[in-house]
Amino acid sequence: MSAPALGFNCGTCYHSRKGGGLQIPSNFAQWRRLALPCVCVVALGLLAGCKQDAAAQRPLTRVKAVTAELADFAPAITLTGIIAARVETELSFRVAGKISERLVNVGDHVIRDQVLARLDPVEQQAEVDSAKAGMQSAQAQLQQATASFDRQKNLLATGNTTRRDHDQAEAALRSAEAQLDQARAQLTSAEDQLSFTVLRADADGIVTARSAEAGQVVAQAQAVYAVARDGDRDAVFNVHEWALANIAADKGLAISLVSDPAVKNLGDVREISPAVNPSTMTITVKVGLRQTPPAMTLGSIVNGVGPMKQRKVFLLPWGALFEIDGAPAVWLIDPGSNTVSLKPVTIDRYIRDVVAISEGLQSGQRVVTAGVQLLRPGQKVEIAAETKP
Repeated sequence: MSAPALGFNCGTCYHSRKGGGLQIPSNFAQWRRLALPCVCVVALGLLAGCKQDAAAQRPLTRVKAVTAELADFAPAITLTGIIAARVETELSFRVAGKISERLVNVGDHVIRDQVLARLDPVEQQAEVDSAKAGMQSAQAQLQQATASFDRQKNLLATGNTTRRDHDQAEAALRSAEAQLDQARAQLTSAEDQLSFTVLRADADGIVTARSAEAGQVVAQAQAVYAVARDGDRDAVFNVHEWALANIAADKGLAISLVSDPAVKNLGDVREISPAVNPSTMTITVKVGLRQTPPAMTLGSIVNGVGPMKQRKVFLLPWGALFEIDGAPAVWLIDPGSNTVSLKPVTIDRYIRDVVAISEGLQSGQRVVTAGVQLLRPGQKVEIAAETKP
């Protein structure tokens, strides 16, 4: 009986230590058990070699780039506003009462002293009648006091009356005169109250608002109409605080109609609100028009254009913009290795075809302007061409 062969498993076959030869498996199961690892090792080697060859033959991603340089930036800012009257007055009755008649509507043009509405004048008319009766009574008392004083004056001259009776008659005359003056003042006041039941326009203008209707009871000084006076006009804008702080000039601003840009005029900032509107977080700015074209009617929508302060920014094409964590960023190219990396930036302003970047870049850095969608951090690229912003 021969001694058994001593071998070791190399993962593919058994080698005999005795003769250094290959020991052949005796059945199919041993063949399958030994051949399968061999096939796997060979396949993995071939696959790795294919991958290395593919990686070596894959072309670099071609991108376009631009060299970032600081530039002077002084753009114009355009805001949208409306045309409003320089003076707009709220009209109200000076007495309380029930509106009996309303004569004008919103949009009507009115002239000075034109009647706009009336109150029921019953109460005021009664006061006028009472004041007239009081004045008539005062006039009668004055006539009687005058006649009595004249008699006492004549009797004193002939010595047929006393000084005391004369002085009493004179005092009664002065009192009657004062009562008549008081009655006249009361009548004047009552007539004024009666006139206050009629609401009149205080100047030529256009009715822009109506706050009451016929049959409604209104309080004293409660607004009934708003009238925009004829004359000078303002362009009113709601301006963000940042824009207001960066506008370079407040004179000679170009104002044009949105519906017809050919209708334009110049204006000067006339009034700036001292407080921020809490609902819009903007500041109201009124620009007085130097002249008002007929087409710029009340409520017309206009554009106002003004220069902004000059500053230094980087101007890049829109195609250079990317994002990182929801914030704007650009791809920078390392000059030594031609690899790319993302750099967060701060946008100063978006302009047609270009974007102004205020922070995040340095002069001389190369920024990818086309092909940003195909990049990943650390990727090596090939620069196709230098572009201008």
